[in-house]
Amino acid sequence: MLLGYEKERFLHLPTPLEYLPGISKDLGVELYIKRDDLTPLAMGGNKLRKLEYLLKDAQQSGATMLLTVGGVQTNHGRLTCAVARKYGLKGAIVSVGEYPGELSANLLLDGMMSSDVWIKRPDGVHTEDELMNSALSQVTAHYESQGEKIYFIPMGGSNEIGALGYYECAMEIASQIKGSGLEGCRLVSTVGSMGTYMGLFAGILNENLPMHLTGISILLYDDIRQHAADYYKKVREKFNLKAEASPADFDLVTDYDRGAYNNPCKEVRDAMYYMAEREAIILDPCYTGKAFAGLLEMVKSGRIKQGEKVVFLHTGGAPGINTPHHRIEIEKERERFVHQI
Repeated sequence: MLLGYEKERFLHLPTPLEYLPGISKDLGVELYIKRDDLTPLAMGGNKLRKLEYLLKDAQQSGATMLLTVGGVQTNHGRLTCAVARKYGLKGAIVSVGEYPGELSANLLLDGMMSSDVWIKRPDGVHTEDELMNSALSQVTAHYESQGEKIYFIPMGGSNEIGALGYYECAMEIASQIKGSGLEGCRLVSTVGSMGTYMGLFAGILNENLPMHLTGISILLYDDIRQHAADYYKKVREKFNLKAEASPADFDLVTDYDRGAYNNPCKEVRDAMYYMAEREAIILDPCYTGKAFAGLLEMVKSGRIKQGEKVVFLHTGGAPGINTPHHRIEIEKERERFVHQI
């Protein structure tokens, strides 16, 4: 039990914390990677830590179905449906966007699990939020008419209960680095819907853990630090945490979002190739690839200093490589390694 909340235990913890010797030598920093891509169920990823707590809450409410929202190729949606299937519930996803014209990447995995994905196309008139709310109401009514009791999970599992997964992960990392010489390291996390970052932040702050957290945003925020402060306030009030935080307390980097969410970007693909070539670890083009590309630029510019000890959180998402608009570019750039004889 953490902060008064139970979880359904389906992860094999702790996940590995690995040293990256090749890249460390290249960059002049001491770089480690926290392998939350190696979690079980439907190819894994960071959302499963959140879902341990969210699933338990759903079970205690008597839910028969998990319903969530996200992009058309949402990693969180895939894992929400995976957890639902594993524990005898139905799972479904509501998205706003365009169908990519093929069943690939996360959509393919959703289909393999017989989980519904409802896609609302943009109409040029209504905002994305308006379209999502309309679609969500329609889909909810559809399932409730069939007798389902729905437990709704927000985008990315990023609410107060979801943050518990990475509050716990912060304590796990602190335990792994204890006595290793990594105390005081910089922990680097991707920031999307912010639940992962917020759980880490709350855990580090309230448990007085020996790490400095840096978040690299892959989304466009109007005021990311104010958003973080508002989110933390909700978490603090929910769990009666003692420590307070203002917008200035959040180390959030907004220079490397590349102008849009999940857009194909050569600098990101180059960072992915570099990680694969030097350490045989696969990053994804939406989250970890974009954040790692930012980390490389932070080292190059001196924002991450030579000799610094850095832990990079790998949140998974590898199925996204097969999303058509990413895969096509990767194929163009890597086809030269295929030789017919």
